[in-house]
Amino acid sequence: MRLVVIGGVAAGLSAAARARRLDKNLEIVVLERGPVISYGACGLPYYIEGQVRDLAELVNFTPERFRRERNVEVRTGVEAAAIHHSRRQVAMAGGEKVHYDKLVLATGARTDRSAIPGSDLPHVFTLQTPENARRLMEFIVTRRPRRAAVVGAGYIGLEIATALRAHRIAVTVLERDADVLGRGDPILTQTVTSLCRQFHIELRCGTPVAAIEPDRAGDVACDLVVLAAGLRPNVDLAAETGIEIGRTGAIRASDRMETNFAGVWAAGDCAESTHLVTGRPVWLPLGTTANKTGRVAGANAAGARERFPGVAGTSVVRICGLGFAFTGLPAAEAKREGFDPVSARIEDLDRPRYFWGRKTTVELVADRRTRRLLGGSVIGQTGLEGRINVVATALTSRMRVEEFAQLDLAYSPPYAQIWDPLLIAAQQLEKLLD
Repeated sequence: MRLVVIGGVAAGLSAAARARRLDKNLEIVVLERGPVISYGACGLPYYIEGQVRDLAELVNFTPERFRRERNVEVRTGVEAAAIHHSRRQVAMAGGEKVHYDKLVLATGARTDRSAIPGSDLPHVFTLQTPENARRLMEFIVTRRPRRAAVVGAGYIGLEIATALRAHRIAVTVLERDADVLGRGDPILTQTVTSLCRQFHIELRCGTPVAAIEPDRAGDVACDLVVLAAGLRPNVDLAAETGIEIGRTGAIRASDRMETNFAGVWAAGDCAESTHLVTGRPVWLPLGTTANKTGRVAGANAAGARERFPGVAGTSVVRICGLGFAFTGLPAAEAKREGFDPVSARIEDLDRPRYFWGRKTTVELVADRRTRRLLGGSVIGQTGLEGRINVVATALTSRMRVEEFAQLDLAYSPPYAQIWDPLLIAAQQLEKLLD
């Protein structure tokens, strides 16, 4: 039996590794279009910023090491051009046919350059692969750009804007929507805008970019452009095969990550998953989700019966030195999903003042009728990753606000307040619900 995996980054290699653990006799072949596998794409902005000194530090496995330690054949620099499922074949761009008995699609996502005319100009970059990062850094060092336009105020856009400021480049971030980070939260947008201003980053929301020219993006004069918007799931190969595409634009997959074709699974940024709060299909391209769905797809391709329960969209990002963490639904999205959201936002210190406590902002969102928690956010310098993980756990457990408010959270002056900001926010939310 042969398992073929198309895609050799987070989801694809998680699938291959899990399948190998469960079946020592299965022949496993990974096909990767790029030259590098198993890299931490989330670390690329920090390479540009200078906090990661060498791109090699972001690579976890080489093809040779994965072959040696996992007994998995990894082929790089090869591109799958078509899938002929009736013959169980993957047709490669060079004409070769690769046979499979089981198939995992882990084709990831890409920035849609076709959406903006001029995005193929030599001073326009994306930041999805180590090669993208190498080329961008080379451009910065050799060309010494003075003004940059970053298209998109999502996670990558705001991270790369921070990184470019480390090179003393004047940065303007252009965001098509009225709010940042896709949260639909005016207060969050105001906070990020003010923070960017302190770092001499101009953030313009409600500013779509119609075209890019050699010396400008939209109406912004610049000699460097980074595209950090228009991310789309890579589903062309699947769609041309007849594999069903969901309403989100990603491959529709069951909770076992199986597609509508028997023996074909999809995982990672090319696939839908289920939202833990709404119970509906969602496309959330996150590295954590990619690894987990890849693991489930690989297990089931090896004959197991595992399932992926879903995601809450838990994430954290550092912008201009300040951390922003989110999970679940913001109030605006909760309302669109049919809930009656009530939110409470508080500010407090993460530790006692005499232990150099720093301001932390917590927001919790709950449904008025059921009092069930729907989402939350934490903004601060320290401890926010632990706090947002507590909220994510509560969402997974479908906790009500009064249950959350009684959580037995740790207290010690060097680490936390006797009343954690999470509990204060929950108490405030209880009052609003009552």
